[in-house]
Amino acid sequence: MQRAQAALALIALSAGCGEGPVNPAQIAQGAELYAQHCASCHGARLEGQPNWRQRLPNGRLPAPPHDESGHTWHHPDSVLFGITKYGLVPPYAPPGYQSDMPGFGGRLSDEGIRAVLAYIESHWTATELRAARAQMLRNLKQR
Repeated sequence: MQRAQAALALIALSAGCGEGPVNPAQIAQGAELYAQHCASCHGARLEGQPNWRQRLPNGRLPAPPHDESGHTWHHPDSVLFGITKYGLVPPYAPPGYQSDMPGFGGRLSDEGIRAVLAYIESHWTATELRAARAQMLRNLKQR
């Protein structure tokens, strides 16, 4: 019973954000895929690498957090999908931009990428953040 209530709460929290309704099975799949493919750089708790805003000696930036403290939620779903599938390359970054973010299109299916992104988004629970993200997505649709 408690598990069902938690799933319903998660669905209610996610209403209006992202590109579609949240599917708890998709989030569970995303959690597994995130642990396998993303956590080594972005952290097991989506916390990112230390000092993620400061360039490393090689000029690259550490992996950012995907929790609410990072900037991931500022990007539309289509951009997050493209970065995950193709890496941080044009049109998702300027030409010649150096990044350690690889593309996962050869390792994850499109459905797998969407599951990872659904898992990440399920951690964005602050009311203000969700409202700002929903407004950003509405603004993009009006363009």
